[in-house]
Amino acid sequence: MVDPGPTDTDMNPAEGPAADFLRGFIALGHDGHARDVAGMVACPAGPGGRHVTGNSILVDGGFAA
Repeated sequence: MVDPGPTDTDMNPAEGPAADFLRGFIALGHDGHARDVAGMVACPAGPGGRHVTGNSILVDGGFAA
């Protein structure tokens, strides 16, 4: 399972009312993008992840760290 953190989307814009506050908690200093999440989904869905089970992978730029 891929768990995205703050990601800039139409429903969760990086410039919303609490954006600056939340960005202060992201180690990389910026929201993720759909391509960041897609890249992580593609890895275990491909041949490299054929033996991966029961994992939760954070794609959050350090938000949960």
